[in-house]
Amino acid sequence: MTKSPTKKNGKTPSTHRRGSGVSHVYEILRNEIIELKLKPGSPIDEVQLSERFSLSRTPIREALVRLAAEGLITTLTNRSTIVSQIDFLNLGDFFDALTLMYRITTRQAALNHRPEDITDIRALQQGFAEAVEQQDVLTMISANRDFHVRIAQAGGNHYYIDLFTRLLDEGRRILRLYYSSFNDKLPQQYVSEHEDMINAILARDVEQSDVLATAHADQIVRQIRSYITADNRPNASLSI
Repeated sequence: MTKSPTKKNGKTPSTHRRGSGVSHVYEILRNEIIELKLKPGSPIDEVQLSERFSLSRTPIREALVRLAAEGLITTLTNRSTIVSQIDFLNLGDFFDALTLMYRITTRQAALNHRPEDITDIRALQQGFAEAVEQQDVLTMISANRDFHVRIAQAGGNHYYIDLFTRLLDEGRRILRLYYSSFNDKLPQQYVSEHEDMINAILARDVEQSDVLATAHADQIVRQIRSYITADNRPNASLSI
């Protein structure tokens, strides 16, 4: 009798390898899209990706499903797939929604946080500060996202958590432009803004939390707008 493959963690070795392949493809493509190495509107071809990663099309498709769920790729009506466009025409609406969520989630965290929330938030801020120190922009983007999502979670409103998470995920390429405007050397004062927000949340100072979150969002929006409209902005690399 032929023995079936030994299972590990409930998975056969082949399933485990496929899962690892999915994660690898997803992470590589996600990073290339966020870094704008894969430009908005660029075609995504399953056959080419299969050859590039030496994988069958099944794990490639699974990775693309994850990217689509995050809004990073789009399937068109003709069933072709492209890197999602950055919607600069409606950027004002995006910034309005983002700023509102910065404010309300920070206010709610000041009202409702528990000690373990602050511990987690401080740990995420430490990771963000280290990424800034190392000028590791992809980690900066990821750590910043996780920091603000954790603040939202401390607030306890799952509708706010879901909306803010979606906005932060959709805005990762926009945030890439923010760091690019500083040549990936984020000034320490903007790292300190996170610390000030933590302290206001810890003090349960709702109004100060609102003021700090508003100022934090406003400087990000101003910087990105200035970078996009500057004469030296990378027109050739973005589809607007």
